[in-house]
Amino acid sequence: MPHVPTGVFSLDLIVCSARVISIHICSYIPVKSEKLEILMSGKSAKSEWSAKNPFFTNISDNYVLNGESSKKETRHIVFNLGDSGLQYKAGDALGVVPRCPPEIVEQLLEICGYSGEEEVETNLGPCSLREALTDRYEIHRVSKKWLKGIAERIGDSPAKIEMRIVSRKRFSSTDGTMIVDWEASSEQDVPEGYVEIGEVGDNSAILLQELISDNDAMEDYIWSRDYVDALGDFIGFGFTPQQLLEGMDRLKPRLYSIASSPDFEKGTVHLTVAIVRYNHHERDRAGLTTGFMADRCETDKTQIGVYMSPTRSFVLPEDGTKDTIMVGPGTGIAPFRAFLQQREINKDSGRNWLFFGDWTEEGEYLYRDEMDDWKERGIISKHDLAWSRQGSEKVYVQHLMEKNGEEIWNWIEGGAYFYVCGDKQYMAKDVHSTLIKICSDYGGMSLEDSKDFVENGLMKSEKRYLRDVY
Repeated sequence: MPHVPTGVFSLDLIVCSARVISIHICSYIPVKSEKLEILMSGKSAKSEWSAKNPFFTNISDNYVLNGESSKKETRHIVFNLGDSGLQYKAGDALGVVPRCPPEIVEQLLEICGYSGEEEVETNLGPCSLREALTDRYEIHRVSKKWLKGIAERIGDSPAKIEMRIVSRKRFSSTDGTMIVDWEASSEQDVPEGYVEIGEVGDNSAILLQELISDNDAMEDYIWSRDYVDALGDFIGFGFTPQQLLEGMDRLKPRLYSIASSPDFEKGTVHLTVAIVRYNHHERDRAGLTTGFMADRCETDKTQIGVYMSPTRSFVLPEDGTKDTIMVGPGTGIAPFRAFLQQREINKDSGRNWLFFGDWTEEGEYLYRDEMDDWKERGIISKHDLAWSRQGSEKVYVQHLMEKNGEEIWNWIEGGAYFYVCGDKQYMAKDVHSTLIKICSDYGGMSLEDSKDFVENGLMKSEKRYLRDVY
């Protein structure tokens, strides 16, 4: 054997299986040769796929979950994982990389008078203007930075146009004789009967100045406008292809809570997606990514970039005997569908209590057949449903929590895990406040002590109160 410098190891691979690797370690320092067996853990290696390097796949199933009477559009969307090696667990999220609507791209090019083949520089390197507008920038909502960039180009003050009457002549319509022949004798001179009505300015410059100087006006403007709208207001300033992109937000993937267990839905990953549709300024619009998946992705054909976004906290209890309380109205049901699938696969003995709700039972009862089946087989131990637009009173999930307060406290006191998924702005706050009140009312605590118990005890120390809110 050739000489190996002191301190360097030679590794002689003996056996390699799915679970155990046996290696001879020969060290050329004064120690004996050893045989080391490395037991591979069940944890998967870090995936090569990411937001910057997504795996391109297609959708195998894409259908509306709502009833015919519903005014909502919620879809069940299934992605093939193929030979990607992508792995996930119940509770993880899927990153989806959207593409901008081609009709909007073409409108922008037409407004600017460009072919789309012009070369531009982007953060990912040079490409055509059309590719940049399609795959590298977000064109569905105008950005503050883009508007401020225009202001920097044209200066701080809007240009004013000076107009004055220097002469006036008027002739008779009957015989053509001159009736009025007036000329200004000074810049302030005006014909008799005329008064100054104000300044005339460049409307685009005036609007831009108002937006830059008033943050509320700026927020209102960008909230409802895309770049087609913005160019309608500001195309007069002129844009080179590169200037058109300067200040636009870079295209970002969107994360969606996964609605499946990998052990239950082999080789696929499922999502529950609320499709965003609206009308502003007399144009129909859709969410960038939800519209992409709903309208422009052909089943089994269109290539879509995806990757996994693992969670460290929003996970099922390791102890399958532990009870779980799950609160997930609307699309917040997604991870709980995955949890219930996993609990069934694991044959966990812990009870499962699901709170779900939406507008109406007829229109928005998502996964009804699956839920009924789980109830019949005892996978779902308790199931409370809240319908906010059905009947004379608006009923939300927090109202049903209040009605079941004592039992919720008994479950929590017995070691149950409490999960919330869905709307961060309203629902999650209301559920949080209701949980604190329940613990106070039935746990014999003051509201202050209950708040500490929930936020520091359940959430931080015991990690039994877990949230996936957006």
